[in-house]
Amino acid sequence: MKIYFTDFFNVSPIDLSNYGAFNISLINDLPAFIDPFLLFNSDKSEYQQLHHQIIEYVKFLRDMSAQSNMDTGLLKTLYQFPEVKQNWLGYSKIGNGGSGLGKKFSNALHENLHAIFHNFGEEQITKGSHLEKLCLVESGIGRDNISDFTTNLIKGFLCEYTQNFAIQYIEQNRLKEVPVSHVEFNYQTKSWVTKRFILPYIDGDFILLTPKDILTKDEEWINRSDMIRDFDDIVASLPNDSLRSQINSYLQGILSDSPDKKEQDYAIQQAFKKFPYLIDYYMKFKEDNGDEAVALSELKLDETEQVLINNIRNFVNLLKNSYFYQYTDDTYQAALKRVHFLKQVVENNDGYKLFYYKNNPIKRESDLQVIYKLTWYATDDDVNAEVNNGRGPVDYKISRGSKDSTIVEFKLASNPKLKQNLQHQVRVYEDANQTKKSIKVILYFSESELLKVLKVLKDLKLEGQENIVLIDASKDNKISASNVK
Repeated sequence: MKIYFTDFFNVSPIDLSNYGAFNISLINDLPAFIDPFLLFNSDKSEYQQLHHQIIEYVKFLRDMSAQSNMDTGLLKTLYQFPEVKQNWLGYSKIGNGGSGLGKKFSNALHENLHAIFHNFGEEQITKGSHLEKLCLVESGIGRDNISDFTTNLIKGFLCEYTQNFAIQYIEQNRLKEVPVSHVEFNYQTKSWVTKRFILPYIDGDFILLTPKDILTKDEEWINRSDMIRDFDDIVASLPNDSLRSQINSYLQGILSDSPDKKEQDYAIQQAFKKFPYLIDYYMKFKEDNGDEAVALSELKLDETEQVLINNIRNFVNLLKNSYFYQYTDDTYQAALKRVHFLKQVVENNDGYKLFYYKNNPIKRESDLQVIYKLTWYATDDDVNAEVNNGRGPVDYKISRGSKDSTIVEFKLASNPKLKQNLQHQVRVYEDANQTKKSIKVILYFSESELLKVLKVLKDLKLEGQENIVLIDASKDNKISASNVK
């Protein structure tokens, strides 16, 4: 049953772990990404050099941004990169594809460097410069952009890192020497260099491994949400009363008498744009607490490994003993049977453990959907996550040609929009995907969540519907939905 890198390439998970690499899935992206602060804060000189290379490239872009009439082709070469999909990390719910860094990103970064961050690389307050600084104020540059940008700028290192492991641990017939573009920048010719590496190769493409100690989940250590939340502490850390008074006066001038949180957050963002040096004081605060960044990233990655690797392995082993991977019906009957097999294993064969980390249940539907994809993979059907036909994404559309397709929606009972979803959303999806067959699966973790779902179903007159399946993932005192009045 192949899901992860070690499965496909017959490698010991212990050897991969000892090497320090993350055991990616070759079924679907796992929700992790490279945090450039972990390169900056590392004791490893190799990582520090990588961070230095990133900053040097951005300083080069800063200098180039002074050219108001930069050639469009050069702008594209310097700023726009494809996603490095071969590392199988990110937030794609369809395999490992992503949008990469396009025109919107390049224009936003070019303008930011030319205006707000014209002193990038020459900061006096912080110990160093930080790429994340570029996504803190202006829209158009987000978390995924910074991760993709970082990954592209250290791609040569990732290729060498993977090649060293592959030559030592993977059979030669599973490797291939391949040309890899964008692995080194030539500052004289202002162009990217292509080099050749011996890398793991499968399904027409190479694979890249990533060290675990530069990965995190959810947010980078330096991020916009923290900056806004910590605004008062940042202002309090300013070296003199004059600066603090200037900022407070500015805020009073743009805020209403009774501002709500949305207005306050917007005003704070405007203050950072008006007084860019505030960002450097936020950076300094983050630098001074860098050890916390390492500990937090380790905790987040450990959760990802436990829930999306270790728990999945155990869960799939339980499913192998059922008929989960054997069916010949149409897509609706096949999907419904699989959902009921999932329900059986979760409720009666300790499968509920899949959805817990340190005794706490998962609370994000995005994690639930990745779990579903990783367990469903062993099929000849076309299983696509987040299919988008114009009116919004669907968790999964399972199809056998144009005349036989079924939509499967996975929801948590805790979702505050559950009633709205059941009432309207799936019907709209069915129309957009030209199918009348759909299944709604609702996962609950407590009696109160179950009672909430049952009330919603009663209000919508959906009680007893075959295509609405409730799964009890509580740890104890399980209550059968059929026995609740």
